[in-house]
Amino acid sequence: MIIVMAVNATDEDIKQVITHAEEIGCQANLLRDSSRTIINVVGEERNLVREQFSLLPHVENVIPVLKPYKLASREFKQNDTKVEVKGATFGGQKIIVIAGPCSVENEEQLLLTAQAVKTAGASLLRGGAFKPRTSPYTFQGLGKDGLKLLAKAREATGLGIVTEVIDISELDTVLEYADLLQVGSRNMYNTKLLRELSKVKKPILLKRNFSATLNEFLMSAEYLLSGGNDQVILCERGIRSFVEYSRNTLDLNIIPAIKKVSHLPIIVDPSHGTGRNDLIIPMSRAAIAAGADGLMVEVHPNPSEALSDGEQSLTPDAFRQLMKEVKAVAQAVGRDV
Repeated sequence: MIIVMAVNATDEDIKQVITHAEEIGCQANLLRDSSRTIINVVGEERNLVREQFSLLPHVENVIPVLKPYKLASREFKQNDTKVEVKGATFGGQKIIVIAGPCSVENEEQLLLTAQAVKTAGASLLRGGAFKPRTSPYTFQGLGKDGLKLLAKAREATGLGIVTEVIDISELDTVLEYADLLQVGSRNMYNTKLLRELSKVKKPILLKRNFSATLNEFLMSAEYLLSGGNDQVILCERGIRSFVEYSRNTLDLNIIPAIKKVSHLPIIVDPSHGTGRNDLIIPMSRAAIAAGADGLMVEVHPNPSEALSDGEQSLTPDAFRQLMKEVKAVAQAVGRDV
């Protein structure tokens, strides 16, 4: 519910609205500009009685938020949200590119990759330390040792670190090392994990589940926002469909759809979205043309020897070509890389 205060509303009037919201178990968010004060009230719908707010002093208008996702909607916030991670701003003029290996395998592999993507123009380094895999017999990651190697790569290159947290029990450990915490597609529906992440003071990269609708995707973001973490970045990584020529179907339709209904930034993962290294560059071009705020690409110095997802990883040379082609598309649509 959006409460619009009259121009002559006093600080006491505003405080009375916020106090009433809190008394009925709701969360009140105050937004002010030079001419108007707006209070966004979020809580259980049965507690939000329009008349109770409209009768308070100097309340000019009470507007219900119709979307099931409240804080993530443009009804709540019209201006685009910008999320800053180690000097990289998602949702701004610049296209942010995250690159690195699917899994941290060893120090040499990680440092070679980090230096290569840094030189090519990547803003952040990705790397999995805890790896949720489909098969229990495949490489599961190095755990905390992998996080330590990521920290070493950050020290060597200056790149911020993006890595996945897959369980509440590992959250404190990952928080110690990561600059941007990734919620993988499997955990998009893990509301217990989302509630814990809503309390942290670091940005969250939320990946869409391969079966999730737009509403379900934004409702998962709502869990993060409703707990107080407003630093949320969405990531499209492909949905499951009937096609047999790619790992997933990269749903680029969702980019302009999200931009229309939500203020949150959205990036695209063409590596998981296609599962094929020969499709990554063309789909990256398409993602930027569709309005994506960034990319997350898997890069490995020798994909044929990768312990995970080698078939969807670019070589450093191919990544340099991607950056060149993406820059041309970004300029064509009025963005920078």
